[in-house]
Amino acid sequence: MREIVLDTETTGLDPAAGHRVVEIGCLELVNRVPSGRRYQTYIDPQRDMPEEAFRIHGLSTEFLSTQPCFTDVAKDFIAFLGDGDLVIHNAEFDLKFLNAELALIDRPPLDGFTIIDTVALARRKFPGAPASLDALCRRFGVDNSGRELHGALLDAQLLAEVYLELMGGRQPVLGLAADAADQAEADSQARAGRKTRAPRPHGASPEEGAAHAAFVESLTDPLWNK
Repeated sequence: MREIVLDTETTGLDPAAGHRVVEIGCLELVNRVPSGRRYQTYIDPQRDMPEEAFRIHGLSTEFLSTQPCFTDVAKDFIAFLGDGDLVIHNAEFDLKFLNAELALIDRPPLDGFTIIDTVALARRKFPGAPASLDALCRRFGVDNSGRELHGALLDAQLLAEVYLELMGGRQPVLGLAADAADQAEADSQARAGRKTRAPRPHGASPEEGAAHAAFVESLTDPLWNK
């Protein structure tokens, strides 16, 4: 099972208002385990960077002007996605931007992928609780202390850890397996060191046997004689 944890950074909130993608970060999971394969790129949005967006991710117009345009990275990006399922936090936002970028270069949208939205997962699992990435990191004890600014690859890495916890986690399962092995070893050692005692007699005494025989004789037409 191959899954791609994906995040983007943008110049704003709405591609219909002319906002663009400025960073894509992806991390590959195989059978819910990070494979080590990653994809990350900055993108020249070919427009200015609004101050409010700059405060979120710290990517300036000057820096991005030296980066490739989306049309230059689209082929490698799509190739990395391959046939994996996409794990995205608030998937509607990222897909809206990526599909807008693809439309600008006459490429088909990301319609053929299975989408796993971790916001929806979190809201089903913890109704009424905050479902932001920071809130879920706090809930699951995921260290996000390095997240002074948003970054697509950093957020994808944090999201991968959160996603694994939402799906049941890996460490608790491994911990239970280790505990079971330790307990089995402890039980084995305890049995090896236990002193053997002769079994206690549990047979009926002669008096009890005689009383039981007399009782059976007193029964009229017992079932076992039929």
